[in-house]
Amino acid sequence: MKRWAFNSFLFLLNWFSENPTKRPKSVVDVGCGIGGSSRYIASKFGAKCQGITLSPVQAQRANALAAAQGLSDKASFQVADALEQPFPDGQFDLVWSMESGEHMPDKAKFVNELARVTAPGGTIIIVTWCHRDLTPTEESLQPWEKELLNKICDSFYLPAWCSTAEYVKVLQSLSLQDIKSEDWSQYVAPFWPAVIRSALTWKGLTSMLRSGWKTMKGALAMPLMIEGFKKDLIKFAIITCRKPE
Repeated sequence: MKRWAFNSFLFLLNWFSENPTKRPKSVVDVGCGIGGSSRYIASKFGAKCQGITLSPVQAQRANALAAAQGLSDKASFQVADALEQPFPDGQFDLVWSMESGEHMPDKAKFVNELARVTAPGGTIIIVTWCHRDLTPTEESLQPWEKELLNKICDSFYLPAWCSTAEYVKVLQSLSLQDIKSEDWSQYVAPFWPAVIRSALTWKGLTSMLRSGWKTMKGALAMPLMIEGFKKDLIKFAIITCRKPE
């Protein structure tokens, strides 16, 4: 498990240890990938988890892994749009999204959908890439910061990022409660140099060449990510809140 994923799960464990009556029974994993978060939560807390992804390949793989681990009755996955979730209002007592917000072209709509499907009293946890918060005297990022982020987003086929403060502002506009955020950049900063080291091996280079231009383009952006971390532009944020009863 990636180090920042592990720390995210530690956060979950600590939070539910402190609030045992709030342990999730129904969970949606928004942008589930191949379902690692859902399988962990289902196994650890016995929760019923549903995951959504835009990728049919990921959904198929996630369901296969759940079956292999004996979790098919607790974790299921489907193809769906995070901006138009196929669930009724207030269905889940934990709405979990990890490394998905940066892929959303409309951040406000994304957050609104997370809030919509959250049950009264339920918890929302967002773990996502952001750019730094603006200072009170700033109206926008500096030109060099915009240029660096544009290069990164182009390489990873991402829409524009926002700041943690912008996420918090949207959550506040929806009257959500107990809104908290924290910068976990220090935990993920070592990841990119480690990926570069692994890529600069014979196995890494041949795998990358076989994967095609899109993968190579993303790999070439890794030094840009390192630069963004070092210059305090890129942030890895965790944001939590609760929907009023």
